[in-house]
Amino acid sequence: MSYKTILSVMETTSQSAGFLDHTMHLAHLFEAHVIGLHAESVTATPIVAPMEIPDPVSIQALQDAAEKRSEALGALFEERARKEAISYEWRKIITSVGYAGASVIDSARCSDLIIAPQASPDVSADAKADFESFLFESGRPVLLIPHTAKSAMPFKKVLVAWNGSREAARATFDALPFLKRAEEVEIFSVNPPDTTTVSSEMTGGEIATTLARHGINVTAVNAHADKARAATLIENRMSDSSVDLLVMGAYTHSRLWQLLFGGVTRTLLESMTAATLMAR
Repeated sequence: MSYKTILSVMETTSQSAGFLDHTMHLAHLFEAHVIGLHAESVTATPIVAPMEIPDPVSIQALQDAAEKRSEALGALFEERARKEAISYEWRKIITSVGYAGASVIDSARCSDLIIAPQASPDVSADAKADFESFLFESGRPVLLIPHTAKSAMPFKKVLVAWNGSREAARATFDALPFLKRAEEVEIFSVNPPDTTTVSSEMTGGEIATTLARHGINVTAVNAHADKARAATLIENRMSDSSVDLLVMGAYTHSRLWQLLFGGVTRTLLESMTAATLMAR
């Protein structure tokens, strides 16, 4: 298993540093084709008037601004891709629905891996929800790069947050190309429950054995804490072990209108200290 088609989501020009370094590093590492993508949402703007009809001047101004942002990001991506001599293409998609558009989702679902930046704290809640919905409704593994990343480094130490769920299993096996290249992989379980088939002390043991059959240097560790401290426990483990990559499932509470991450997942995404691969 490898990543041969990587979708690189470009959101801001600040991604010229660590984010593009990671994208290009992965392109070389897996000899992959990279699709650079930016999606813009342009909606009609009503004017304050008795008719409340859309103002064509305002709409054109929004369209021009969207085009300008897309062109700047495209130029940034293409310049770096040419310099790195990788196989690439650029896609800009400007619609009334942005990342919810069918063409954007199709691009994601036809990729082996999506690489995207950590959401900026300045982004509105609605925009963040739309972006996260796109990432995790794509059905593909998503590698999130912290906005504090300065350069790309190999993922030598990997921590797998394991609870035996479908999402955790999906993320673990989607991460195999990284796990096989890592020097150390740890299966880390917080508050593992006793089940009819596995005791809490043995949680993580079977998945560790499975990964070991792939030639992966893997260990399994369990920890206990109250539910409110689960995310803190994972963060501390990552810091103590100098983890380069966190692998975990993405969990939702609601599917009615927008994606809402579970509490632990949300906390870890907001405080990202290392690249994080997620799947659901």
